[in-house]
Amino acid sequence: MIVALDATPLTLSSGGLRRYTEELARALAAGFPDDQILLASDQAFALPRTAPPNLTPAGAPRNWLERRWWLWGLPRELRRRKAHIFHGTNFAAPYFAVVPSVLSLHDLSPWMDPTWHGAAERVRRRTPLMLRRAAMVLTDSEAGRRQAMDRFGIPPGRIAAVPLAAAAHLRPVEAPAAAPFFLYLGTLEPRKNLAMLLEAWRHLRQRHAVELVLAGRRRADFPALPEEPGLRIVGEVAEEKLPALYSGAVACLYPSFYEGFGLPVLEAMQCGSAVIASRDAALSEVAGGAAIQLDAGDTLAWAQAMRAALEQPEWLANWRRKALERAREFSWARTARLTREVYEEARRLAAGA
Repeated sequence: MIVALDATPLTLSSGGLRRYTEELARALAAGFPDDQILLASDQAFALPRTAPPNLTPAGAPRNWLERRWWLWGLPRELRRRKAHIFHGTNFAAPYFAVVPSVLSLHDLSPWMDPTWHGAAERVRRRTPLMLRRAAMVLTDSEAGRRQAMDRFGIPPGRIAAVPLAAAAHLRPVEAPAAAPFFLYLGTLEPRKNLAMLLEAWRHLRQRHAVELVLAGRRRADFPALPEEPGLRIVGEVAEEKLPALYSGAVACLYPSFYEGFGLPVLEAMQCGSAVIASRDAALSEVAGGAAIQLDAGDTLAWAQAMRAALEQPEWLANWRRKALERAREFSWARTARLTREVYEEARRLAAGA
């Protein structure tokens, strides 16, 4: 099978969309060596690290007409490459279905609160049309699948939930820290509920000299945070440093108002970190009872849980053990296998249309 994936998320420096596209492409190529996996975009991008030989870039726009990528450029490139399926990894699929397409709808946050995505009008406008064009729709969780069916009226037979996984190099390591710290790792953006997290940490810091590390890309619509003692804003973290960062934290904190999956939660668990997360439906699905979960707006409860993590080492060790056990249930090889089954179903549905 010749599979073309939208490689545009690989132009991002970090984040869940990049991780998804990179890991899925590599796992598909490794798991199905007889397939050809193409990465297509109208923007320059780098191939994933250690790419198998059957994972290659497709072409770029060849003329001014093809610069209108989704309308003309991509359909022409899919024909040139004789692709059998196209997978839109980032909320998009071709307007004209020259080959069957699968569209990944990672979450519904652009439609839930206008303050979460100030620049998402284009996504809100075009995605419903593209959902109708796609043969199959992919979500990252059953919670997201149900939400998408309710919001867009997608028939159950045209939408499938395929869980993600943490990268294989994320494993527990010995990482002694100069001072104890809690970690939030993810994009700094409005729906991540970081204002509440800061208040909970400040409450805790009245009794414990513990730091809060905020790691990840800051989106343009997230205000810069003023400096204060114990708060470390470290920005994007190199891949090779992530295991030590996750492993060295007292616990990893993920207070998000809403998620389609919540990949940093699973990454932290695979590194043996205890996780304190909100009670979002997708996060509950990922955690599977192996994380401490609290209401996103209960500042005092978050401060109390963080205090327990500092003061009750046996309690914390039990949550670390549960996290590791849960993380073993996920792998990118499984994600790739289930995703390819969706490709086959998309081709079957398109053939019968």
